Amino acid sequence: MKAWKIGDVAITRILEADLMGLLSHVLPDATPEALWPMRWLFPHFVDEAGVLRGFTQAFVVQTPTRRIIVDTCIGNDKNFDPYRPSWSRMQTTFLNDLIAAGFPPASIDTVLCTHMHADHIGWNTMLVDGKWVPTFRNARYLFNRIEYEAEQKRNNDPARNDLRSQALRNAARESIAPVFDAGLAELVETEHRVCDEVRLMPTLGHTAGHVSVHIASRGEEAIISGDFIHHPCQLAHPEWAAYVDYDPAQSTATRQRVFAQLAGTPTLLIGSHFAEPVAGRIVRDGAAYRLDF
Repeated sequence: MKAWKIGDVAITRILEADLMGLLSHVLPDATPEALWPMRWLFPHFVDEAGVLRGFTQAFVVQTPTRRIIVDTCIGNDKNFDPYRPSWSRMQTTFLNDLIAAGFPPASIDTVLCTHMHADHIGWNTMLVDGKWVPTFRNARYLFNRIEYEAEQKRNNDPARNDLRSQALRNAARESIAPVFDAGLAELVETEHRVCDEVRLMPTLGHTAGHVSVHIASRGEEAIISGDFIHHPCQLAHPEWAAYVDYDPAQSTATRQRVFAQLAGTPTLLIGSHFAEPVAGRIVRDGAAYRLDF
């Protein structure tokens, strides 16, 4: 279990699964030949074969007044066939691990989803007696309004019938719709303040309404990234957009802007898909950046 303290706020990582090389597919520019000169990535973030390492993981943020879970991974029993069968009908110990860390689902009062891709919304719900029900029954689920409206438009477009669109549509049925049906969902804006210590920050491009989570307490700061950055190699190459980015030019501009703002500051960047050690501080490295950890 990884944990960090930001002033009066405690952040705890709950690991779900190893992405097992999937990020090398998501970032096609990150070839072994391109990665090899960046030796700071090895062995933590890239293995010796040049394969990108990463996880699906959630983060519990405890403030003096709130208990928040940020992004809820893939989930058990979901159906992503035939687009991504490795994510279908998973059986992980995530929920038991969450409880063992001291966070039973009923104790969570807020669920934040940085965006609505399947690997960030899965544990929003769980399968009970053949029905998808909210996992965090005492929580308000906060979704960005722009993100939700864009996803609804895409899911209702009959022309979007490729395998990926079908999988995203199914993920919405299993992991989003039941939350709205239960009356637990709340649409918020891209700079919504959750509480004194936690606010959303717009990091658009990966999706239409993508946000990151900014945490500040007693002069200390951290950012939980979501997918504006998938892997630390993008610090060295902000122009390496993910093939699944909604707007690659905008996602690149977001990375360049955020990296420039954070470089040389004590703000902790917690990568939603980063392998161990998961978090670090951005420093300049020539014309680009790297992670200091």
